[in-house]
Amino acid sequence: MATPKRKNALGKGLGALLQSGDLADVKNKEPKEVNTNTIAEIPIDQIETNPFQPRTEFDQEALKELAESIKVQGIIQPITVRIVSKNKFQLISGERRTQASKIAGLKSIPAYIRKANDQQMLEMGLIENIQREDLNAMEIAFSYQRLISECDLKQEDLGDRVGKKRSSVTNYLRLLKLPPDIQIGVRDNVISFGHARALLSLESVENQLAFYKKIITEAMSVRKLEDLIRASGDTKAKKKATKADTPQNEDIKRLTSQLSSHFGTKINVKANTAGKGEIKIPFLSVDDLNRILDILEVKL
Repeated sequence: MATPKRKNALGKGLGALLQSGDLADVKNKEPKEVNTNTIAEIPIDQIETNPFQPRTEFDQEALKELAESIKVQGIIQPITVRIVSKNKFQLISGERRTQASKIAGLKSIPAYIRKANDQQMLEMGLIENIQREDLNAMEIAFSYQRLISECDLKQEDLGDRVGKKRSSVTNYLRLLKLPPDIQIGVRDNVISFGHARALLSLESVENQLAFYKKIITEAMSVRKLEDLIRASGDTKAKKKATKADTPQNEDIKRLTSQLSSHFGTKINVKANTAGKGEIKIPFLSVDDLNRILDILEVKL
């Protein structure tokens, strides 16, 4: 007997490609009966929003465009969910695809089912959105901070996890130090990420807010802003340089060099403006300690 031909599924998305039985049947099954690490066609009304979703706003026009594409092409890439209870799933990633599918009138959607606890949900949802979605700068900054504080990730490891350079991660996290009004301006695209980075170089919050207003009222470019900030003399870099070049610090540097040469080891000298401080003389072994004691003419 001839083998029945499968219908041409081109242009119908993943659901059509697997509609002849390749998708797992999950309807009305208990959670323990549903296989994880499988792709299944899941009713959309059984899918809850990811409570850890880092994105707070979605472009409605872009969602409508995606919905029109889904009507024609279907779902190309399945969403990812975890099982919550019978006939109930929770999104890990794919919020835009799910919303657009509802607009397109789909009743079900292909989904990859996997196991995940709350922390894994948070981490996977945040990383997936950071890598694939057009988040604004503040959403990225808050997502990075949540990965550090809630997923117990170290900042030096975060870049590797999200596929970004460490310096890029640091620059985004620094946005959280800006005053709330400026953070809102970055979130709403009133000012650019470049403007925000320039404002961070200012020492005082008052000047940050003053320059922020000038950016808006004068439609100021990032380069002009940087020039005005340098001319203001309020930059953190300038204050650090001024502090480093004080006569007292120069004297401390000379003293440190002389003591290190005298004892044959790196000496650490610290002093405050009141003249108080400390001298640290490290030693590498008992013999090295005795050598230093001989120089000090100290007998035990």
